[in-house]
Parts: sequence; structure tokens; C-alpha cells
Amino acid sequence: MLVVAALGGNALLKRGEPLTAEAQRQNVQVAAAALAAIVKAGHRLVVTHGNGPQVGLLALQGAAYRPNEAYPLDVLGAETEGMIGYMIEQELENALGHDRPVATLLTQVVVDSRDPAFAKPTKFVGPVYEKDEAEARATAAGWTIAADGDKWRRVVPSPKPVEIPDLKVLQLLLDQGVIVICTGGGGIPVVRRDDGSLIGVEAVIDKDAASALLARQLGADALLLLTDVDAVYRDFGSDSAAPIPKLTTEEARALGVPAGSMGPKVAAAGNFAECGGFSGIGRLEDAVAILNGRAGTRVAEDYPATHSSRSRNSSAIEAAMSEDTSKPIYPQPARAVKQGPDALADLVAQQPG
Repeated sequence: MLVVAALGGNALLKRGEPLTAEAQRQNVQVAAAALAAIVKAGHRLVVTHGNGPQVGLLALQGAAYRPNEAYPLDVLGAETEGMIGYMIEQELENALGHDRPVATLLTQVVVDSRDPAFAKPTKFVGPVYEKDEAEARATAAGWTIAADGDKWRRVVPSPKPVEIPDLKVLQLLLDQGVIVICTGGGGIPVVRRDDGSLIGVEAVIDKDAASALLARQLGADALLLLTDVDAVYRDFGSDSAAPIPKLTTEEARALGVPAGSMGPKVAAAGNFAECGGFSGIGRLEDAVAILNGRAGTRVAEDYPATHSSRSRNSSAIEAAMSEDTSKPIYPQPARAVKQGPDALADLVAQQPG
């Protein structure tokens, strides 16, 4: 199977831990072991990850500049893709004994400049603060802040992802057997201008939503949304709370999960499962068990969950690059794919002038 595994923020930095390289590397080593188990089980793998704490840290570092010299969120997002991708790439190579190629790709993701999310920031970034400190920082830096549990954090716009223009490059890497780390932090947010060119915008795209879009456009068989909770729970936080082992897409939509950390995961899981694959939500260390239906919450269009091997080919990629990027992309019947250096030459030849 082709598996897209989306690492939650806890895979890189647990709540309350210091934002240090050492702490992140220790957590990434644990994540790499779980990801390596997916590969060793015989599956092809694409890895995505969050970046909320890291992009917020870089924004704080940027506060040392004059206000008009601070780097925008799209550039900071690109920086975190490189930083986090490097750590995951290295530790995953180590966990696999360096017998599989692993590569990190900085990934642009197109959003709609008219998305109402730009007027209503909701995405948490950066470290947590006590309310008084958060309010002081917000006043000084012009932030919008919101409560995150019993703490407070900065929030920024989180528009819906609509297109992944780097999809052909991702497919080329997969066709060559590469484990790809991409779409980090939801991808680098860009908008398409009237002349077709791209430009970055101040936003952070939801990682789960972008991972679902990526999985659909690649024609993946499974989407894993990995976190520090063992499953989706009914009546979470109450005495009657109980894990939910299976959900249909219709049941997932009707579940009414609060719009906290689990809400976007349930929405993304249902969005992907509607196209014929299945999604799994659960703990990072249970990744293989979730794939096998022995742990977590599985979301599929119907039960019993049946899914066949779905074609992953350049026809889907060509559709993704079509003019109408607002519609979901579905893979088409497979065709031969060139391997080796000729594949790269063909890819270059296909690019618009």
C-alpha cells in the first residue's frame, strides 16, 4: 500500500517541553522508529508533519528585527520544512539502516486569497503562555491570541488547501522508490495571481487538511493521522467516554467532534476516505496496528471496509495541474512510467515554459 503518515506536533515536541533542537531530535527518533516499522511491513511511505511550535519560535526570533524586516509566515514555514524534514530524514535513514532512499521536499500549497479564514485567525503557533504574558506580547507585536486549554497562544489564519503544484515532483520521487517527507506544516502557503504566478501569503495551513489533499491527489491507499491519543472518543472527557474503533464517512461528519486537535483529524480522515481509501487515527507507536485494523479509529466510506490497490500514476498528477484546481483529483487507469534518468528528462520536458 501507499501510506501517507501525518505526524502530529507531539511527534516533534511534547506539550511543555523546551523548544530545543535536542528535545526535538529525541522525539523524532521515536517517530522514526514507528515510521520505519511501516516501511518494514512492506508499504510505500510519504511523511507529513506539523510545525506549529517551530514556526512560532522562528517568528519570536524574527521579533529581534525591525517590524518591517521580520520574515513573513510563508518564509518561516519553508524554514521549518527544511529544519524538521532534515531531522526526520536523518533519523528515518538511521532507523532503516540506510537501505532506502529518503528525501525532503519543500512543498508549496495553493490557497484561495478570498478564503474567509484570513479574516478569522484560528491556527495555534508558537509556545504557550500564561494569559497575562500572552496579552502583553499580543499588544506589543500585534498578534491575535486565543486560549489553548489552560494556556494562551498566538493564532494565525489557516486557509483551506486547494492545490499542490509540486505534485509531479513528488510522484517522480515515489516512482523511483524514494520515501518522501513533504507538505510539512501543511505546506508553504501561496496564492496564484492572475498571470498564473505564485506568491507567498501570511498563513499556516492545517497539516491534516493538507495531508488529506495530498493523499487524495497521490492516489494513496491509506492516510494515517498520528497523535498522542489512542483513538477518537465518543463523549471525550466524560465518565462515559469510549473509544470508537470504526466510523463511516457519514458517521464521522455527524460525530460533532469539538474543533480542537481531534476535530481537524476527523474531518481530514473523512475527506480522504470518501475517495475510496481508508483513514486511521491513533497513537504514533500504534501505526502498523492501525493499518492492520487492530488499534485506533478507522474511517472508511462503508463497512465492512473494502479497498483495492489504487493506481498511483501520472494521470492523476496531470489532472492536479489542470486549470480547475477547486475540484478533488482522482487517479486514472495506470500507464507505464519511465524509470531512471529518462524520467527526469521527461518531467522537465513537460513543464510549462
